[in-house]
Amino acid sequence: MSGMIESDPKADLHRYLQRAREALLWKLDGLSEYDVRRPLTATGTNLLGLVKHVAGVELGYFGATFGRPFDEPLPWMEDDAEPNADMWATAEESREEIIGLYHRAWAHADATINALPLDAIGHVPWWPDPDDRVTLHRILTHVLAETNRHGGHADIVRELIDGAVGLRAGTGNMAPGDQTWWETYRSRLESVAREAGRD
Repeated sequence: MSGMIESDPKADLHRYLQRAREALLWKLDGLSEYDVRRPLTATGTNLLGLVKHVAGVELGYFGATFGRPFDEPLPWMEDDAEPNADMWATAEESREEIIGLYHRAWAHADATINALPLDAIGHVPWWPDPDDRVTLHRILTHVLAETNRHGGHADIVRELIDGAVGLRAGTGNMAPGDQTWWETYRSRLESVAREAGRD
């Protein structure tokens, strides 16, 4: 059939994963050490913690799952780590360290993605049997979904910090409007919500 566009499923998934990674990191740009660590939800969600968590996600799913363990210790991922230790950075863990870890996680994951076909079989040690047997295709899809999910968390947290919104630098991906337009829009939604809540 003429005009058909050829697609490489692995390359497509990998490209979207890389875009999600970059969008997540962009949410830290221009913020102070305090703001990248600031817990802005009742459960402590913070930007640097999201990056630390997703780095661990990539290292686990593209590392141990396919017999390609990462050679750096990650104490917050050990069985005896305190709950949620991967969701925040200590005062001693710098932004540069966490971002550097995430970049090394990308490289480690990319090596796995590049080395294996989509139908390569892996084993997720922390998933229950029989769901622990997976393909690279499933893991790429899973990690892409998880990275985008946490990217959405980062969108909200960043907007709460300083009002910055959008997908990435130069790609706002938002409706056009100045501050007055957005204030009017939000006020309208508040009125609609109150009216609906009276029923």
